[in-house]
Amino acid sequence: MIWNEPNNKSHWDPDIDPEWTTFGTTVIEAAKAIRAANPAVKTVLGGISPIDPFFIERLKGYGVLDHLDVIAVHGFPLDWNLWPIHDWPRKIAEIEAVAPDHEIWATEVGVGSFGAEEVQVFGVDRTAELLLGRVGRVFWYSLFDLPQHWGATTRHKEAEGSSYYRHFYMGLIREDGTPKLALEHFRAHTPAMGIMQWFHFEDPRLDEAVQWMRRLGVTHLRTGLSWADSYRPGWEAWFDRQMAALEEFETTVTFCFTPEHEGVAPHHTSPPKDPMYFADFCARMIERYAPRQVVGQQAPGQQQKAVA
Repeated sequence: MIWNEPNNKSHWDPDIDPEWTTFGTTVIEAAKAIRAANPAVKTVLGGISPIDPFFIERLKGYGVLDHLDVIAVHGFPLDWNLWPIHDWPRKIAEIEAVAPDHEIWATEVGVGSFGAEEVQVFGVDRTAELLLGRVGRVFWYSLFDLPQHWGATTRHKEAEGSSYYRHFYMGLIREDGTPKLALEHFRAHTPAMGIMQWFHFEDPRLDEAVQWMRRLGVTHLRTGLSWADSYRPGWEAWFDRQMAALEEFETTVTFCFTPEHEGVAPHHTSPPKDPMYFADFCARMIERYAPRQVVGQQAPGQQQKAVA
């Protein structure tokens, strides 16, 4: 997956790139680099939030869709979006209408337990009813609650009011490791429904997450490898550990987050000064974790999977 929520100001700065022309170039160059590294890997447009067909039409006009296999969408109608959960089929149809030749994946769907755990129970079951079998992949966000002391990646933090605090209640498992009411309802929808779980740099929850996903019957996972993290000391050891731990799952890996020194502005939401540097990062990650396989041969310890 190339970037995350590009039409959301928390992940791409439209003040620097108001027409998303740099974003378009960034996606095209990254997709070309990924295809050169391993043409069997699916390329996915970073999940859009809001679900906006006009944004997809803009990218289509730039030729971006010619380089992608999948269009991804994110939706949180009971927490942040201004449409009801029952509108999921309509929102999917809006994107299908402007990208009829592409698969559509729902790569982040979720309902938090901020107000009541019973709301999340309803959200899991209704989301599954509306989306499973309707789109190619569905990933529930998320397995774990975000720890309160980590902070959420948003522009205005606590000034956003309850919208900010809802970020900490999207998991099926509480910060203290105990399951919520919705966990067993989620289990009823696996393996058709996958999990989306971000892992922070050297995240202590990684092994626990693998154990929970096995117990829940999860077979496909979405997570991320941060371009910004690739400049931290010890990044290779952490990336290798993370990807080895997730080897048994069909993993959609999101490449995103600009290193401060590579951005037009010193921020992870900034467009890169040179999109080719991001493309190079994507290619190196594919070569490292989803290398091209010679027909009839398999490298020791390597398993060819549908990694996007």
